[in-house]
Amino acid sequence: MERVRFAPSPTGPLHIGGLRTAIFNYLYARKHKGAFILRVEDTDLNRYVEGSERYIQESLEWCGMVPDEGPFNGGSLGPYRQSERKSIYLEYIQILLAKGKAYYAFDSTDELSAARSLAELQGETFRYGAHNRANFVNSLTLNENEIEERKKGDYVIRLKVDPGAIISVFDEVRGTVSVATDELDDKVLMKSDGMPTYHFANVVDDYLMKITCVIRGEEWLPSLPHHQLLYNAFDWKSPKFMHLPLILKPNGKGKLSKRDGDKDGFPVFPLQWKDNVGFKEKGFLPESMVNYLVLLGWNSGKEDEFFTLSELEGLFSVSGVQKGGARFDYEKARWINHQHLLKKTPQELLTLEAFKLALNNFSFDQKFKIATIIKDRLYTLDDIQEEVKIFNTPYPFDNDAIEKLLPKNPLQVLQKAESILNSGEHTVALKETLLDWAKKQSISVGVLMQSLRIALVGKLTGPDLFDIIEILGNSVSLLRIKNAISYINLKQKS
Repeated sequence: MERVRFAPSPTGPLHIGGLRTAIFNYLYARKHKGAFILRVEDTDLNRYVEGSERYIQESLEWCGMVPDEGPFNGGSLGPYRQSERKSIYLEYIQILLAKGKAYYAFDSTDELSAARSLAELQGETFRYGAHNRANFVNSLTLNENEIEERKKGDYVIRLKVDPGAIISVFDEVRGTVSVATDELDDKVLMKSDGMPTYHFANVVDDYLMKITCVIRGEEWLPSLPHHQLLYNAFDWKSPKFMHLPLILKPNGKGKLSKRDGDKDGFPVFPLQWKDNVGFKEKGFLPESMVNYLVLLGWNSGKEDEFFTLSELEGLFSVSGVQKGGARFDYEKARWINHQHLLKKTPQELLTLEAFKLALNNFSFDQKFKIATIIKDRLYTLDDIQEEVKIFNTPYPFDNDAIEKLLPKNPLQVLQKAESILNSGEHTVALKETLLDWAKKQSISVGVLMQSLRIALVGKLTGPDLFDIIEILGNSVSLLRIKNAISYINLKQKS
């Protein structure tokens, strides 16, 4: 069975770049009827941020991607937090030491800093490896008694990379990646605090959790040869690999960051994190968030750009993943959200919390009608409050619009509408009656509509005018028309 994992570090909120990686993992698992696993890579205890684990889980759940296994969902191959797997890593590092594939290194921080500074002075990049490991204090340069004595203090354990070989690994997106071992350093596998590094824990966990395909961001591509060396050292079969393209800044070079969002006024997290508003709080539907992020680096091969999560589960394919980075476009994200809102029925919209809050004081019939007429004006759920305002109270009169209307005698339109509504005629019949009257009076439809809209809304934009009148009802519509008549009379006298 295909098994994939999303393995974030709990060092803060989940960035949408990380969320997209989770989506690709989830879709791959569902397409192959496999398992989607959440693994928390918390070996860097100094960077652990309280609450970030729960935030990651809730972000996945908001998007409809509940892990099959993980810290909150359980599973037979846990623990799913790396901090709880320390004894496992100690067992497997001993295997590498016994096989001569790893070694102890006792160099102090000062000694390594000095070596690094010297390399920089010589215009070189410092690497600790086959070409210079004999110059350092490690178990390859000490006798057994010296090693045992040194082990009483601080040390790390490094991977022993043999020179003179070529490591070739096939990536499902980028093809074969080949690197000479002469260019690789002896990566640290176990830190001085006894915790594994990402490289070691990652490989051990992927093997023990039976991961069949590793799907992660392209920033991990340079680590791939080292990971393959670890698989080789253990005589394990490696999984398939897929490295995803970066999500790029809207403008300029580099990957999308929180700073870009702060500068341009858009979120970069799926949910609110402390003072940082997320896409959910900005009025995005989870299905549109998933839809948009999938399009950043993947193409279905179809013209249609709008997909539900269940549709994507069937459509997703590795062949659609692109190599090049995808530029983030907040307006495109809003447009995708708009399309998903358009597809919802009024009944579905009224189940959303944003609609419930905005329409709390209306009858069910009014709620249904309001949802029907405003949904094609919504780009995010945040827009609801603005669109609903006109049903509670009109906007202040647009004086510029009134000044332009005055020569066309808007009062005759409003007085006629007042007399029709005063007669008790139902608001539904108002449109036909007014249009017939205007035609006989040689009043243009434009003047008729603008006069009424100014009276009922306060400005010249908004949903269908007669839908608004029907929702407001006879008495409220009549009151607003009377107020407009009084206001225009005052304007004409001033």
